[in-house]
Amino acid sequence: MQTIAKGAIAALLAVSLAACSSAKTNSESSASGGSSPSNNSGGGKVTIELAISKSSQDSAFVAQDLLKEFEEKTNIRVNLQLLPAEQTTTVLQTKLAVNETPDLIQYNLASAVTDLNLERNFEILDNEPWVSRLLNKNVLSAYGHVYSFHVSQDTGMQGVVYNKDMFKDLGLAIPNNFEEFLAVCEKIKAAGITPVFMPFKDAWAANIWPAAAFADYAAKNDPTLFDDLNANTKKWSEIPEFVKLLDQQYEVFKKGYTNADILSDSYDMAVGKFLNKEVAMMFMGDWLIENVTKQDPNMNLGLFAIPAYDNSSLGASPLGGQLFIPKGAKHIEEAKKFLDFVASKEVAQNIVNQQSYVSNFNDVTTPELPAYKQDIVDQYITPQKTVLTTDAHMLVDRNELYRALQDQFAGGKTSQEVLEAWETKFSELMKDKGVAGF
Repeated sequence: MQTIAKGAIAALLAVSLAACSSAKTNSESSASGGSSPSNNSGGGKVTIELAISKSSQDSAFVAQDLLKEFEEKTNIRVNLQLLPAEQTTTVLQTKLAVNETPDLIQYNLASAVTDLNLERNFEILDNEPWVSRLLNKNVLSAYGHVYSFHVSQDTGMQGVVYNKDMFKDLGLAIPNNFEEFLAVCEKIKAAGITPVFMPFKDAWAANIWPAAAFADYAAKNDPTLFDDLNANTKKWSEIPEFVKLLDQQYEVFKKGYTNADILSDSYDMAVGKFLNKEVAMMFMGDWLIENVTKQDPNMNLGLFAIPAYDNSSLGASPLGGQLFIPKGAKHIEEAKKFLDFVASKEVAQNIVNQQSYVSNFNDVTTPELPAYKQDIVDQYITPQKTVLTTDAHMLVDRNELYRALQDQFAGGKTSQEVLEAWETKFSELMKDKGVAGF
């Protein structure tokens, strides 16, 4: 995990960030893509399976034109397995356990370490031809080896996505602390606009605020806090500041500054909410800005740090959306050919240009960045006001934490009880993992 964190920090210092790719794909399985210049010689067409969450089906790696080109050049067809967003981890864990693995998986590297047992289940890619061209090998590595693939060295930035034009029209400034944030919400609500959209039907969305705020608190006040939690020398429920930070997010809801149906509304509604100017803000990553502006380039959105404290740092999540090859894949060589194709200079340059990525290949040029990304660079990256989110420090699956946060908004748990529930589950998972101290 230290390797992952160092890689992510290096990526942060490089420049801006993005998490979710775009480039439209078919919503159902299939399509094809391009490979390196070599063609298959004879034989029937091979089909490889690529598993991806439905929430990431706009990934550049599964764009229909790219998959079609790959099939034409290699006679290898890529079939997409679209997994339900809320069940992606569980489905993949099951497939890996019963050896019914896809040939490729798109997932998050830090999460693969904790959720999918990276070392046991995935191929080491150190000797693949594209590795020698990497500018930042660390963002694709764990345990000293390259396990994943991406053309970018970006990492997703997390904070408050906001409509800049709404703020300008209402005479609002970016809030510097929680009290100022509540005042901003009050003025937006008075204008007849929902201040904050909370799509907490998707449990992970409830963790954006605490993931950044917890990490910001630890970095500034207790730098060894996550090491202590992972060693069981400190307990989640015994950190008063964590309770306060969860109380803050809940207070935004209780004061009526959010959508009414937060446990029924899902993330896939967010783009429409911003396009229709129904909401002003959302606790989310910069990938949402990318998704909105692709549909309406005139939308003027930005991102500021979770305003839990004065002078808050912007959250930086571990690099997401990499491709992995399971050891149990039926077509490992064909899966590697797909990575070779996407890594080829021409294809990688096209993806980097389309997605405005920070290139991770020494022969692929980073394009001019969109205004919102450049703002992040200027306001947070250059002045070093970023912090790796809590997720980067976790050694176990965090889904039970997300569900406990959902329970809070259903009225079933207080902030203290959320932390107590997570502490119990965290201890069980760490014990099962064999971590010392549990």
